[in-house]
Amino acid sequence: MKPYDERSDFIVDEMDRKIISLLQSNGRISYTDLAKEVGLSRVAVQTRIQALVENEVIERFTAVVNPVKVGIGVSAFFNVDVEPQFLQKVAEQLAEEQAVTSLYLMTGPSQLHMHALFVNNQDMEAFMNDKLYPLPGVTGVDCQVLIKRYKSRIGMKL
Repeated sequence: MKPYDERSDFIVDEMDRKIISLLQSNGRISYTDLAKEVGLSRVAVQTRIQALVENEVIERFTAVVNPVKVGIGVSAFFNVDVEPQFLQKVAEQLAEEQAVTSLYLMTGPSQLHMHALFVNNQDMEAFMNDKLYPLPGVTGVDCQVLIKRYKSRIGMKL
């Protein structure tokens, strides 16, 4: 995958934006139904979607699972302070952890911002004690547990 800030010569036009918006509302919509919605042929829609995927405008198609429905009871956000010389290695190790759903390098007092999901508080505690705290270079961890979700979005809306 290309770095986040890499620019491309690929231009997303208004028709692409309409297609993306419809896919974001219903990722399972057929090419035929999508074509009817935007006023293009099925082949033209399929070609445009393929170009959006090849140019990494659309990163992936996925199913969004409600964590509570599959037994995940704890959603937590972490700010992880890391000594600069260990930052890359810590980020790589945390990115490999199954519980970690997102990991970002941030400005401000904490360098890594991380979201993770756990079955329960004991599962989270074990993660922190066995996997997070022992990482070389980690100098501090701040953790906040989600109480209620008001809004959640996968990807960005155009």
